[in-house]
Amino acid sequence: MGLFSNIFGTSNSEKEIIKSNVNWIPLNSLEQLEEIKELSKTESIVIFKHSTRCAISRSVIKKFENSFDEELSALKVYYLDLLSFRDVSNEVGYQFQVIHQSPQLLVVKNEVTVAFASHYDIMSIDLKTFI
Repeated sequence: MGLFSNIFGTSNSEKEIIKSNVNWIPLNSLEQLEEIKELSKTESIVIFKHSTRCAISRSVIKKFENSFDEELSALKVYYLDLLSFRDVSNEVGYQFQVIHQSPQLLVVKNEVTVAFASHYDIMSIDLKTFI
């Protein structure tokens, strides 16, 4: 990857994941939504929906990553590039009963959304309360 990524570059979403302080789990298939629901029965799951073409989304994800500390590393945080995986993004909205926005953060517990926010309001969610 090193030589080729230096020559050809990597996609924006790959760069953001590589440079992240968050242990992102890529969310790129509909099947993963069932896995998320199942996991949410025993722990809180975070989904971050991100638009790689949006300046606000880029700013918010950087702020989110910079605020992420070691205590939060216990959380499973899924990263959804909604432009590349529009069908997954639509299904997240349907299954977890939220209107699509970008960027958007959802906290799922016991198969339902227990907190959500979009744009800069994402920073007002205290994820430590969901550990």
